[in-house]
Amino acid sequence: MSENHLLELAADVVKRARAAGATDSECTISEGDEFSANVRMREIESLKEAGSRGAGLRILIGKRTGSSYTSDLSNEGIEHMVKSAIALAAITTEDPHAGLPEAEEMGSLAGDLQLYCPDVEQLETAQKIDRAKRAEAAALDFDTRIDNSDGASFDSHIGRHIFANSRGFAGEYRSSYCSLAVSPVARQGESMERDYWYTMARSGAGLEPPEQVGRIAAERTLRRLNAVKVETKKVPVVFEPRVARSLLDSIFEAVHGMSIYRHESFLAGKLGERVAGENVTVIDDATIPGLFGTSPFDDEGVPSRRTVVIERGVLKNYLLNCYAARKLGLKTTGNGARGLAGNAGIGHGNLFLEKGVQTPEQIVGSVADGLYVTELLGHGVNIVTGDYSRGAFGMWIRNGELAFAVSEVTIAGNLKDMLTGIDAIGSDLEFRGSVAAPTLRIGEMTVGGK
Repeated sequence: MSENHLLELAADVVKRARAAGATDSECTISEGDEFSANVRMREIESLKEAGSRGAGLRILIGKRTGSSYTSDLSNEGIEHMVKSAIALAAITTEDPHAGLPEAEEMGSLAGDLQLYCPDVEQLETAQKIDRAKRAEAAALDFDTRIDNSDGASFDSHIGRHIFANSRGFAGEYRSSYCSLAVSPVARQGESMERDYWYTMARSGAGLEPPEQVGRIAAERTLRRLNAVKVETKKVPVVFEPRVARSLLDSIFEAVHGMSIYRHESFLAGKLGERVAGENVTVIDDATIPGLFGTSPFDDEGVPSRRTVVIERGVLKNYLLNCYAARKLGLKTTGNGARGLAGNAGIGHGNLFLEKGVQTPEQIVGSVADGLYVTELLGHGVNIVTGDYSRGAFGMWIRNGELAFAVSEVTIAGNLKDMLTGIDAIGSDLEFRGSVAAPTLRIGEMTVGGK
């Protein structure tokens, strides 16, 4: 199928649904090609290439909704999808908040958002395998204590997203990304540890060199050897960027419109109030060219935008799709997200905590006795109450230096206190996905050990 044909097909599906009795309709079409090469101990372990294409339809008959999807884009397949959506809408209950965006809310960002780079498509299979092998070899050859590997992988994806609705919106965009990851295993005496490192980019040229990925993975693995437990105490806790991102995930859940209107968030009813330290600013921005949470429009046809969630500690906005906005008497923030079928949920664009001025070394150097967290385990976060308790690995900080590896501890607190307790923010913000945070220090948390 030609590219124009898919856009025309989406518009045609919308028209067919209207002709079949829908008062409003919207169609999503996505297609993509993905590749994955896995190597382990310098040998190819698996190769996967797969392509997919599908269409989804959501219709409204008054305030009743129905949806269906298909991977059969023939005339018969489309006809069956339309009939299924109409039939489902007929048996659902009315929802007064259901509906499409208003005409003035719809649109798409203009200009090149740098979401697609042809060099990903041009990479040969042998080149992808070679990068994975080189990354793993760099880790295995780094130190004799690294004697095993969980493997290395090179993954790539080329995709296209099309959306049209019955109120005149029609848009599409292409995207690409690739990634390289390696996970070595180190052994010293009775101690055996693993860690990983990865790089991800919209273009093949944007990836870090395989040798660098392997070296960093090796260094991170080696420093975990001979980890010990520590006594339970209250100390400063420093989160490296890889784990600091998880705090942003918790903030996202807490400002998620559906959590707010269901009163299932400790931030419900807090707009305009101080919820974090004055040094904390959290932004959701789906307009930054080249990043992984960027798009010209959301999955309801609303233009992507920059939304300040927390500004200098004050809660400014929740993240909303059209449905949550209507429930709360607010306006959508352009955060509609969906798969092929069903009602739109809520997603984020590029969600990040603004960087500070201190280097990571300065933050660690300021701690006389505390924990530097490099990995978190479990899901012990209660968004309703803010209670927080998770397993952790890391390094113990003594007199401003990373002194020894620590394992089998928990860190506990409450998100309300943690957000107000962030007393140092690093300058090392970088995006390795759609959520990013620099190094963070929380003044005091309970570290549970022996």
